[in-house]
Amino acid sequence: MSTPATTKPAANATPDRVDPETVTLSGYVLQETYGPVDAPTTDRRDADRVDVRIGEPGQFPFTRGVHRTMYRSRLWTMRQFAGFGSAEDTNRRFKYLLENAKGTKANTGLSTAFDLPTLMGRDSDDALSVGEVGRCGVAISTVDDMHRLYADIPIGDVTVSQTINGPAAVIWAMYLAMARDRGIPWSSLGGTLQNDILKEFHSQNEFIYPPEASVKLVVDTIEFASQHLPKWNSVSVSGYHIREAGSTATQELAFTLRDGMEYVEACMKRGLDVDAFGPRLSFFFNSHNEFFEEICKLRAARRIWAHAMRDRFGAKQERSWLMRTHVQTAGCSLTEQQPLNNIVRVAYQAMAGVLGGCQSLHTDSMDETLGLPTEQAVRVALRTQQILAHETGVHRTVDPLGGSWFVESLTDQMEQDANGYIREIDDMGGVVSGIHKGYFRRQIAEASYRFGQEMEAGDRIIVGVNAYREGNQDHQVEILQIPHSVETEQCDRLAEFRRTRDGERVKRALDRIRTACRDGQNVMPALVDAASDRCTLGEMVQAMADIYGRYSGGPEW
Repeated sequence: MSTPATTKPAANATPDRVDPETVTLSGYVLQETYGPVDAPTTDRRDADRVDVRIGEPGQFPFTRGVHRTMYRSRLWTMRQFAGFGSAEDTNRRFKYLLENAKGTKANTGLSTAFDLPTLMGRDSDDALSVGEVGRCGVAISTVDDMHRLYADIPIGDVTVSQTINGPAAVIWAMYLAMARDRGIPWSSLGGTLQNDILKEFHSQNEFIYPPEASVKLVVDTIEFASQHLPKWNSVSVSGYHIREAGSTATQELAFTLRDGMEYVEACMKRGLDVDAFGPRLSFFFNSHNEFFEEICKLRAARRIWAHAMRDRFGAKQERSWLMRTHVQTAGCSLTEQQPLNNIVRVAYQAMAGVLGGCQSLHTDSMDETLGLPTEQAVRVALRTQQILAHETGVHRTVDPLGGSWFVESLTDQMEQDANGYIREIDDMGGVVSGIHKGYFRRQIAEASYRFGQEMEAGDRIIVGVNAYREGNQDHQVEILQIPHSVETEQCDRLAEFRRTRDGERVKRALDRIRTACRDGQNVMPALVDAASDRCTLGEMVQAMADIYGRYSGGPEW
């Protein structure tokens, strides 16, 4: 790779490269060049040579980041996760987060957590929903709930992320119907639908339909977004839950990327142009305790994905090659013992995500292992990001660890090991085939078992759990309580919703959903219309289940 010609920047410009001979320790002068990783640099001017495997920031293969200037020109999005109780409760928390984010240079996004009944595609008044309504997220059963959830929030200006998978198409349809009711054009909507059903079969178990039908629904959303929502990420391929289930960092890396490849293959089989949908695919990774491992995981992920999109799938546009990723600090690393220690864990994990080059970040609250976050805990989590952004200086340098012998070597090793897993999955026929064979669950279970053995043996120290336990009995944080009235009021509201709607119109809308599923059509138009026609979440989910069936797991489960 030849060295670009050096031009003298304008007086008011911020150079993206600095002559190594002029570097000083004052004023945060930025040196963004380094020598090859396979031999020591003897002449400081050799630092202008860049290893082609690593590349420059913002250039293929994007090891050093997806943007040339990264956070020097724009900070990462501070996308704090929120959702509990009723739609009104979560709406107030959203407004609280937006108010507390004022004054930051970072973009602020809202990330929505749904309760377990919603995640499983059940209405709040379903017999299986009893005791769970509003407990681990917000309860959403109707388009009216969606209106209340985002009331007075400018969704045409604020990006919105929705952590939903099995019934993702239905929840998204309600969101789109709500936007249409408010007169907000879909073309202006920005945000992300998690919508990664494959990882549910690996780790989280919140699936509804068989894997083949589930992937079909993901392709429906990708196709619909590419036609109508140019700013929307229709799937966020998620390694977060794979890691929370007990995988290693390398397994998280490999399984996540191979899931993404499975979606690309399915879209191309449908006849979609990879460059029409590729730029809007996004990813979601965990940031765990092993600081450098987490940084290198993100660097390796970008490189593997860039090569896969260009060389495996033939994408021509550069925007299709680059991987944009959200990072969340590791919920599974938080401890109920000495919960204030979690603030420190989250801070280091957040810094790893930033040094790894994430585009958006969620910082967990210190009390999440005990219950839903209190407002004080949420504020501390957000302030952690703001301190990182404004007080540490990490944003002043693009990929500050790039060129480190250790970082580059570990990045290479993680890439090599992840590609080994990817080849193994390819050889067994792909991800869906691996699901039916129980491959992913076995791999994750074995890794989780090894981690537990290391803890029991004392080879892996977890502060406050198997060492340094003084103070474990102290009651240190307040716990948020969800009153039972949330469930009763939500069920009453749902009963009134059903009583006042047009039953025949609902029946016709549900029949259109069944027809679309039966005929292999894209089901999204029928779902959006059904949401507007006042069908409930559970009714739409069941209409699709009438055709696709429900999945309880393979025989090896």
